[in-house]
This record gives sequence, structure tokens and C-alpha cells, in this order.
Amino acid sequence: MEKKNCWEHKNCGRWPGGPQAGELGVCPVTTEQQFEGVHGGSKAGRACWVVAGSLCGGKVQGTYAEKLSNCWRCDFMNTVKKEEEPTLVGFSHTRLGIERTLQKSSREMGNSNSAH
Repeated sequence: MEKKNCWEHKNCGRWPGGPQAGELGVCPVTTEQQFEGVHGGSKAGRACWVVAGSLCGGKVQGTYAEKLSNCWRCDFMNTVKKEEEPTLVGFSHTRLGIERTLQKSSREMGNSNSAH
């Protein structure tokens, strides 16, 4: 099963070079490097709820705290949650949880690379 990023799921057109990027701007989720690979996505594409200023539903969503209640109702976030909960890494809806997961994954990758 291919894991989609939010912009693919929502087909918003706000990725760099996308059909709506000129008119509506590039969504910061599509360029956020810190969350590359989280939940198997590109940039923050599968952790969009932790990126302040993301563009969803035709408007800027604001800070994490301001937007999270909207995100909990989002079909995309709930799809990611359903897909990721059964995995070893699991699902995290918080920035801190995602950062800890990235640190853990990085340490595990370092250990597996040193074993070879």
C-alpha cells in the first residue's frame, strides 16, 4: 500500500510548482525538512497537523494548538492514524512525539549500520 502525503490525498495543488501554488501560495508542509520520512511521508506530508501555518480548507490554519481540533476531524489525519497505529513506530499527533520517533529511528539506523 502506497502511503500518500496530505497534498496528494487532498489534491490541493499547493506543492512547489503545483497548480494552486501561484494563486494560494506554497503550503509549508510541502517544504518542511524536519519531518522528512515521518509516518512514511515526504517532507511533513504525513504529519501536516504539527506544521504551523499549513494551508488546508482554503485558509491558513495557524499554530499547532489553534488547528489541532480541526485536524482531529480531518479525514487525512484519521487515515494516517489508522495506517500507523499498528506499526512498530505507531502514530503520534504531537510534535514532541514525532521528534522522539525521529530520534529513535535515527539511533536504530545508526545501530543497524554499525552492525554491517
